[in-house]
Parts: sequence; C-alpha cells; structure tokens
Amino acid sequence: MIQTNIINMIINAGLMVQFVLLLLLFFSITSWAIMIMKYRYLRRAYKESILFTDFFWKSRDLSDAFAKAKHLHGSPIAKIFRVGYLELKKLSRSGVPVSSQSSQAHESETYSLGANFAVVDNVKRALRRAINTETTRMTQMVPFLATTGNTTPFIGLFGTVWGIMNSFHGIGLTGSASLAVVAPGISEALIATAAGLAVAIPAVIAFNYFMQKIRIIETELQGFAADLLNIIERDILREKENNR
Repeated sequence: MIQTNIINMIINAGLMVQFVLLLLLFFSITSWAIMIMKYRYLRRAYKESILFTDFFWKSRDLSDAFAKAKHLHGSPIAKIFRVGYLELKKLSRSGVPVSSQSSQAHESETYSLGANFAVVDNVKRALRRAINTETTRMTQMVPFLATTGNTTPFIGLFGTVWGIMNSFHGIGLTGSASLAVVAPGISEALIATAAGLAVAIPAVIAFNYFMQKIRIIETELQGFAADLLNIIERDILREKENNR
C-alpha cells in the first residue's frame, strides 16, 4: 500500500520534481554499475596478486615468475613485474661494453658497474610509470561516486524546494491552507530529498571502501617494486663479485 502511494505521488508530481527524480535515477544506476564493476575488479586484483606474490617468492628464477605473471591479467603486481622484467631484459640485451686490455681494467670495471646500476635506474623509472598507470586504472570512475555523494542530496533538496513552492502556489490559488490541501504536495516534494539521500549514502560508503582498498594495493605495489629492485641490485653485486 505504501509503495503504491509513493508511485502515485511520483506520477502526480510536477514536471520539475519528476525531472529531478529521473536525474537521481541516472546517478543511482550509474553508481551501482560502478560499484559492482569496481568490487569485482578489486576482488580479482587481490586474489591474483596474492597468487602471484606467493609464486614469486617461491620461484628461483625471474623468468619463471614472468611466465606466471603472463597468465594473471587481473593482478596489478603481476603487471608491474612484467613491465620491470621486460625493461630489464631489453637493457640486458643491449650489453655492457668491457675492455679486455689490462691497462684499462679498472676503468672498464668501474664503467661496467656504473652501467649496471644505470640499468637499475631505468627499471626503477619503468616500475614507477607502471605503478602510476595501475593506480590510475584502479581509480577510474571512482571519483564519480564522490560526485554522486556530494551532489545528489542537493539535487533532491532542489526538487523538494521546487515542489513546496508549487504547493504554496496552489494554496494561494485555492485560498485554503488546510492540512488536506497542503500535505499531498509537500509529501510529493519530500520524495526528492529522500531519493537524493538514498542515492548518496551508498555512493559515499562505496567511495570510502574502494579508496581504502586502492590505497592498500598501491602500498603493496610500492613494496613489491622496492623488493624487485633490491633483488636486481643484489644480483648485479653478486655477479660483480663472481667476476673478480
């Protein structure tokens, strides 16, 4: 019975109030679509990132981890590892020139070590770009939830104010201010405020939830990138010690 009355009030509401309700419906549908997509995206990102991280620390070769990362398309950590690994392989294939003359041994050794650490700097920049790309991808469409939470209550309030203005205008035309005359128009107008809050509250909750999850993933990306760079630097130093 209550639902029927609400539907009748919406149908009998003024054009401006109906327009406001349609606008709020658009915000609601779009927000829920974003919430569903982002929840599924972040859940997959968490699941696959855990799988890849476990495999990475158990594997003894970066090439094995790279083969695993190619199959985990939803993991941000696997994606930045692929970027770093490909950058490392590309720079490694370029080679490091080392002189064989004894008079230039020290200079060649110093140049080789410096060139190797220049490779680390290039990989670091590639990882930083990859992290920024993944963070941007994760935050896509999430600001719309903040916009929805901030604006829809005021949109609903605008519809309410407009509806109450029409109600008072009707009172002026009829010359009657009884509750029976005023109540229907005001109740129709208040629906807009209720609808605005109904749209805004889930959007604000979802925005805070997703931003918290994204910050956690971003922290994990930063930590993994630092660990990967440490592994590369240790390999360079170990190779240098073995060549002495």
